[in-house]
Amino acid sequence: MPGEVVGPMEFPGGRRFEVAVHDLLREETDAIVNAANGRLSHGGGVAAAIARAAGPSLVREGDELVRRQGDVPTGQAVVTTAGDLPFEGVIHAVGPRMGEGDEEDKVAHALDAAFLRAHERGWRSVSFPGISSGIFAVPHDVCARAYFRAVKEFWARHGDSSVRLIRLVLFEGPLLDEVSALLET
Repeated sequence: MPGEVVGPMEFPGGRRFEVAVHDLLREETDAIVNAANGRLSHGGGVAAAIARAAGPSLVREGDELVRRQGDVPTGQAVVTTAGDLPFEGVIHAVGPRMGEGDEEDKVAHALDAAFLRAHERGWRSVSFPGISSGIFAVPHDVCARAYFRAVKEFWARHGDSSVRLIRLVLFEGPLLDEVSALLET
């Protein structure tokens, strides 16, 4: 796997959680997670980068999904095509905005839903970016705790999951610092 791995964690059954300093769009996993909003609009940040790289099919499919089913609720995740990207799919996880309340739980639920979507499709590996830590302004320490919690709880509940590798992919900065501090404890 590319990128500098900051901290691997091993789990029963040969499962592995890695924190990597890397570009999410250059990952070599089966799927990536998008830090989405409920409308699946891709106006900025990770979502815009994914939409640009994937091309119009991802946007069209997301728009159609929202037309049919309505906005994706906070704490949930849906899958679309990866378009021009080399992944089997893009999982759109809707995290909370700061001030909604229960932000840590909602971030953990959004990631759990994303990992479950990967499991339902039989995917073996998934990479995710910081969820809710950017324009949604959830504090980095809250996000970092939620990320670790989501991985641990997912594999505790789904010990038979096809998902063997989960990667948190970040750039250098304060969120990586918070995550690294948790790895040390």
